[in-house]
Amino acid sequence: MTAWNADTEAAASESGSVTVVEGSSFCISSGTGDISSDGGTNGAFFQDTRIISHWVLRINGSLREPLSAQRPKPFEATFVGRAQWSGRRFDSPLVVRQHRHIGPGLQDDITLENYSAEPVECDMELLVDADQADLFDVKVGRTSRHAEPVRTVRDGRLVIEGVHGEERRGTAVHARGAAVSTDGLRFRVTIPPRGKWATSVIVVPLINGRAPQGAFSDDGLPHHREGVRRHRHWEQNVPLITVSDANLQAVLNRSQSDLGSLRIFDPHHPERAAVAAGAPWFMALFGRDSILSSYMSLMVDPKLAAGTLQTLAGLQGMKVDHDSEEEPGRIPHEVRLGVTAGLSLGGTAYYGTADATPLFAALVGELSRWGLSKDIVEPLLPHVDRALEWIDRYGDRDGDGFVEYLRPNDHGLVNQGWKDSWDGINFADGTMAEAPIALCEVQAYVYGAFVGRSLLARWSGDHALEQHWEGRAAELKAAFNEKFWLPDKGYFAVALDKGKRPVDACTSNMGHCLWLGIVDEDKAPSVVEQLMSPQMFTGWGIRTLASDMGAYNPVSYHNGSVWPHDTALVATGLMRYGFVEEARRVATGIFDAAEHFDGRLPELFCGFDRGEFPGPVPYPTACSPQAWAAAAPIQLIRALLRFDPVFTRGVVHLAPILPEGVGDFQAENVLLDTSRVTIRAHGTGGSIDGLPPGLKLLAQPRPPLAYPPREA
Repeated sequence: MTAWNADTEAAASESGSVTVVEGSSFCISSGTGDISSDGGTNGAFFQDTRIISHWVLRINGSLREPLSAQRPKPFEATFVGRAQWSGRRFDSPLVVRQHRHIGPGLQDDITLENYSAEPVECDMELLVDADQADLFDVKVGRTSRHAEPVRTVRDGRLVIEGVHGEERRGTAVHARGAAVSTDGLRFRVTIPPRGKWATSVIVVPLINGRAPQGAFSDDGLPHHREGVRRHRHWEQNVPLITVSDANLQAVLNRSQSDLGSLRIFDPHHPERAAVAAGAPWFMALFGRDSILSSYMSLMVDPKLAAGTLQTLAGLQGMKVDHDSEEEPGRIPHEVRLGVTAGLSLGGTAYYGTADATPLFAALVGELSRWGLSKDIVEPLLPHVDRALEWIDRYGDRDGDGFVEYLRPNDHGLVNQGWKDSWDGINFADGTMAEAPIALCEVQAYVYGAFVGRSLLARWSGDHALEQHWEGRAAELKAAFNEKFWLPDKGYFAVALDKGKRPVDACTSNMGHCLWLGIVDEDKAPSVVEQLMSPQMFTGWGIRTLASDMGAYNPVSYHNGSVWPHDTALVATGLMRYGFVEEARRVATGIFDAAEHFDGRLPELFCGFDRGEFPGPVPYPTACSPQAWAAAAPIQLIRALLRFDPVFTRGVVHLAPILPEGVGDFQAENVLLDTSRVTIRAHGTGGSIDGLPPGLKLLAQPRPPLAYPPREA
């Protein structure tokens, strides 16, 4: 079994843990700042390898009394505590400040402050370990499969290195004024009355003995690092949002900040920003997650979608490889840098997903509408065509017109849609569906890919190609509404199984079908009735599985929980088909839930009814921050504004239907083409200042993309 078939949900972190993240590096510690090597999931990670597994600070032989843990920025945290002195602990005058920075390694700036009128002798020791364990092993609690790392002292540094195959991973730790041993670092200091003492402990990851570019050093200031500059630039260039509803403003501001912290950069193309799936366990490029997150973030920064697509295009499949499930034209599911990925697959990318490839093509089509330059879109067209070839040649395995999945090995993901847990696809009676499985939302994504390609053909003036993909989309829509519709239940099957039987569970997946417009108009009211029923809508959001289904469990990962991104796409679908009040109810529920999570929506939360508890019940292993959860409020506010640029037609739609409690809404600095515009709205009125030349503002929603696509 390789890492790819590990449990797909996040691992649990200890209660009160603090996570800091920058790019693909992150650190999880206790609320004191310490990291314990008790077999848990805490640690500092670089390139999917745990470079610190134990980091315990003792002063005069004792642990600190914790006072506060604060995280002013995603990439830094400050821990404040009191140290024992002369047998006194709880009224000690010795305060410890530990300011942590994460990046290509770790830096802890430690300050001891003496508030007494006499000098204080301090014996401070920092016990350090670095098991060099792979992220997947840590996540599932698996004992390291490699030899114990070797600990040495070299040139005033503690170096801990382990060999994994042909690669040597290591950690170097040092600080000025420290006595270094194989156990860690030690300082003996005298702090004067009302005085302070400070040091900086620096951790540098090593790969085959070499430090990464931009590693922490004695000569550089942490706030001058490239990652910090990038985040500041992000905050200066994203929209400035002001809302009368202070809770909603806080949610939207937090979403923008979290999306900035979850960006990752291609070292070969540092100008490209892609979005990672989520912290702490999925700080990597994920095809489906990154595409959907960047789509929902278009109103914040459309260049994030462009960078995500460009990065994925560079990883598009070239050959058939049953181990990694690579196929020509296929977009990868996940890209990892840890040693387990390379050892188990012979590479770093795993391709086992049915939906990333059509979503890739659909998003490129959307970018043409958003006004991104032809210099960005045109180079992606060959990759779109290769993705469409994959759909026909490999995605549709039996030629029935639908895309199915079936892993070709015994270690890949059993389920290869967004509900990718082993039990995520089941019948109404709870029986598991067997592969090959054709998911309903995957067919909607394929429909979106066909629509997107036809629009790209129109954009480039190729009318024959436009009509070809119009026809393909119309054929798929007709077949989908025939084969997936369950007339006796009034909703769409979540999938077709290996025998082409409809998998008849009532799920949120059909809401994605509304979002992309594959649902026939006459069936939409019944679908909406099901989605808004008490069995599906909790008051906080849409359940992944109806509460009257056989596999329902409100505290499961995919069988009854609420995922904010899923709910946001459902709400977008409701709005698309004209169910305005229903969309407002769903959006309001998610915004209310966010307030209970201090403005940051988690990856998912439990699916209990709103009336059962005072607030939404957290799911214990949810990632936070998580990209598509962070993007969900952005997508919801865009849906409520009914804000849709259509550069291919020279228009921008704005037809707000904001809930009364929102009050005044304003977003300055929204990027459209090369212009920065200001959107204002209140209730059902709105305006846009600074539109690019040649664009016309239409105070009406954008028509659905049902064929023929002849929108105004």
